Amino acid sequence: MNIIEFKKINKFFGQGSNRVHVLKNIDLTIQKGDFVAIIGQSGSGKSTMMNILGCLDTPTSGSYKINGTEVGKMDKDELADLRCKTFGFIFQRYNLLANLKAYANAALPAVYLGLSSSDRTKRAVKLLSQLDLGKKLKNKPSELSGGQQQRVSIARALMNGGEIILADEPTGALDSKSGEMVMGIIKNLHQQGHTIILVTHDAKIAAQASRIIEIKDGEIVSDTRTSDVYYDTLQKTEVVKKSKFNILKYRFMESLNMSLHAIVSNKMRSLLTMLGIIIGIASVVSVVALGNASQAKIMEQINSMGTNTIDIRPGTGFGDRRAARIKTLKVSDADYLAKQSFVDNTTPSVSASGTLLYRNYSLTAQLNGVGAQYFDVKGRKIAQGRIFTQEEVNSLASVVVIDDNTLREAFADNPNPVGEIIIFNKKPLKIIGVAEKDNNPGPMSESMNIWTPYTTAMYKINGTNDINSITVKVSDKVNSQVAEDSIEHILTTLHGKKDFFMINTDSIKQTVESATNTMKLLIASIAVISLIVGGIGVMNIMLVSVTERTREIGIRMAIGAKQADILQQFLIEAVLICLVGGFLGVFLSLFLGWMMNTFSENFGMIFSTMSIVLALVCSTAIGIIFGYMPAKNASNLNPIDALASE
Repeated sequence: MNIIEFKKINKFFGQGSNRVHVLKNIDLTIQKGDFVAIIGQSGSGKSTMMNILGCLDTPTSGSYKINGTEVGKMDKDELADLRCKTFGFIFQRYNLLANLKAYANAALPAVYLGLSSSDRTKRAVKLLSQLDLGKKLKNKPSELSGGQQQRVSIARALMNGGEIILADEPTGALDSKSGEMVMGIIKNLHQQGHTIILVTHDAKIAAQASRIIEIKDGEIVSDTRTSDVYYDTLQKTEVVKKSKFNILKYRFMESLNMSLHAIVSNKMRSLLTMLGIIIGIASVVSVVALGNASQAKIMEQINSMGTNTIDIRPGTGFGDRRAARIKTLKVSDADYLAKQSFVDNTTPSVSASGTLLYRNYSLTAQLNGVGAQYFDVKGRKIAQGRIFTQEEVNSLASVVVIDDNTLREAFADNPNPVGEIIIFNKKPLKIIGVAEKDNNPGPMSESMNIWTPYTTAMYKINGTNDINSITVKVSDKVNSQVAEDSIEHILTTLHGKKDFFMINTDSIKQTVESATNTMKLLIASIAVISLIVGGIGVMNIMLVSVTERTREIGIRMAIGAKQADILQQFLIEAVLICLVGGFLGVFLSLFLGWMMNTFSENFGMIFSTMSIVLALVCSTAIGIIFGYMPAKNASNLNPIDALASE
């Protein structure tokens, strides 16, 4: 039975005047179980014929059938599948992967057959033991002699069954003793039923075959049979059935393993490649964290003005010179607004500047007449004592709450002034509480402020029923903009015109949030540029890596790797570099944040889980985008050109 059929096979290399006719109308049939030696001088075309036989190369014209199937109609992946399941290659220079141990080199073809790690290792160990390499399983090629390396190569050729063994000058790089041993193994394989096709220029080696084909100048000049013995009792390799999912999983895990090995083998280069990604990710995460901290600090300052509050003041806005002459805001306005369903409470405000006297101290202070709800509305807390009650507001009680500045200036020798009497604008006031320190920047934090019931300020100190402003606390479930519109409508109706303006803290918060988010986005976008630069660095290094490992790619393709396998391996490597760089960048940013939060009082960093996740997703995407072209280039390599690379 013919296993191989060549009909009118031609092969040309080059173009135009440089076009060379290497194989000329080759007709050849090889029967199953035969032992064929192809002999000829260098340049005769025997290696080209071997490459076409092994589906590493394609003829320019003619028909090539294996087991009756036309090879010329197969695509690249079908040819790879044929090399994986039908052929076993024994190369003159062994073509072992230097970074893999003996058993891993032998097991490599089974990766592309879809066997699990345990199954292929078990099979490799068995084959190597049969070839007297049981004690060299974990040795790398550099730790093996030439004969031992060739036996590992033979084990690899048999890994997936090796129905057809293609041996290209298998003894060419060996001493005579090792050469005899290898030829003995090859003859034994023939007797086991393998079809052997051996290429050599040594007549003594060729003489051991059953059939000798001599080729010269691209043509078969002789075809001599020395023996009619055929062996067709090939011991079938046990086929371990796997689901398509498991096959893909094992291939992926092998690609992942090889990618990790490649990264670890070139630690410094990998680290330098990651550097751009590390800096980019650290920059993006840190910028967002700084923005979050700044935003939180500003929000804290705004919240100190009152949570979900609206201030109502006379005039048309800040800078209105007529505002001091407008006296239309009344306590009745505050009382009317307090009855609205969307309002939690209100507090009128009256202010007065004057002289504060205590013992031998004479200080300039700002008195604020407010309601009992003022401290709740404004979010101010009491450090000592208490705040005044609604009953004290109604009864015009002469009580006062002082701030930290007043405590520090007037009561330096009395840290607990509760119960003491102070004089403000010749009116005695009893201290009932001390407010906590105001850490927010602004004039209120630097000046001395005291608070008394607005009724006391109006009638006992100012001698008038005018108020300066009204602060409204809006219910949490009500939209502040809707509340603002409602208040405007109510007061305009009460006053007959709009002679007031409002300051909505929620609107301020939204404006600040929008502005800070825009700034974060802008600065983060600038930081992303370093990520792109890092991605370009990854692409360059991966292109170099493909060039350096071209021979490895050729070996993998020769033993059955498909284009998708090669693409996957290099793409995973690029993604791993970017992903590891991304994690290192995040850790660097977290470390910088810890340093800043620990040792700096003015600046801090608040990290966002979302920003970290997005940064890692971004680094992975960069690995895919910038790693795809080098990986695609690797997968498109011609197996013959790749194997010929040094």
